[in-house]
Amino acid sequence: MGDLLRLLEASGWTGAPRYLGVDDEGREILSYLEGHVAWEPRQPAAVSSEESLVTVARLVREFHDLTAGTSLAGDQEVVCHNDLSPKNTVYQLCGGELRPAAFIDWDLAAPGARIHDIAHVCWQYLNLGPSVADVEEAARRMRLIVDSYELSDRQCLVSTILWWQDRCWRGIESQADAGDVAMARLRDAGVVRHVRTAYRWVSDHRAALERSVR
Repeated sequence: MGDLLRLLEASGWTGAPRYLGVDDEGREILSYLEGHVAWEPRQPAAVSSEESLVTVARLVREFHDLTAGTSLAGDQEVVCHNDLSPKNTVYQLCGGELRPAAFIDWDLAAPGARIHDIAHVCWQYLNLGPSVADVEEAARRMRLIVDSYELSDRQCLVSTILWWQDRCWRGIESQADAGDVAMARLRDAGVVRHVRTAYRWVSDHRAALERSVR
């Protein structure tokens, strides 16, 4: 993570914390980013506004472009964050409204394909699942994200969302079964059930979602 954050800092990109080194116990030290992090279920409307979705997509495009072709990306397109969500986004006031300004929690960053992060963005920032009241509206907002990112290859977007959801619940299950206490707590809290239900919802509405990004 340190090498990635140093690369982003050297480029002048302000969308991530600064890497400050390690402490005496070997823990990485990062700078603090002032702002609002969307942890709670109830959030200001600005967090899920169209303007915020556009800004998120453009921020992702910026750091993807900065990592493309670097040694950190290896033989992949870019370095992916791999856990983009409102809970890992710092929102700051811009023109009197909260807007995404930076991403935190880069621990899972790794070489990957651009579509991996964009699919995760669509899932998490649109909360794709049974709580969606209007499928067509969700599909339109998904199109807004991919257009704002300027994603060229969209054919596998919905299948990649399903891949993330399947990977998520299976990962929690397997790690919980292996004795991981944190993962067991997530399973006990119903996270596996929630993600599996979201997977079924996306599967059921796959055709409408795919039409929206053609």
